[in-house]
Amino acid sequence: MEAIIGTYECKADDKGRLTLPAPLKKQMAASLQDGFVLKRSVFQPCLELYPMSEWNAMMTKINKLNRFVKKNNDFIRRFTAGVKMVEIDAAGRLLVAKDLQQFAQIKLKGDVVLASAVNIVEIWDKDLYEKSLDNSEIDFADLAEDVMGNINDGDNGIS
Repeated sequence: MEAIIGTYECKADDKGRLTLPAPLKKQMAASLQDGFVLKRSVFQPCLELYPMSEWNAMMTKINKLNRFVKKNNDFIRRFTAGVKMVEIDAAGRLLVAKDLQQFAQIKLKGDVVLASAVNIVEIWDKDLYEKSLDNSEIDFADLAEDVMGNINDGDNGIS
């Protein structure tokens, strides 16, 4: 799948469904038939929506872990905790299960942010999303230099 682009806002309805904004749904059209996997994020209080092809690629990596190493087994259990297969219905809605709503602190009839994260979509409570971006403990310029500063694999001068 190509990179997903954009940050979008929507509201959770009284049943915990999110209506995907049209531009996001259009980008994900090729994945609608195969479905998606919705899971807890490892590092943030948000959810991650994986197109099935991306989930299968992730599972290929995880399946290479030796399950007779306790650390690997513990990781697999926690990584897959609460994982749900989900579909986008005909009205363009995604149902978020109650346990995942609680994890991400998504409120019924509350504001939600759908943020692209390269090949997946993060689903956030809007207030938590804004707080994560405003985190004064993280200097984005320093972070960008640490993460991307030593990469120089292109001829275009960008990286």
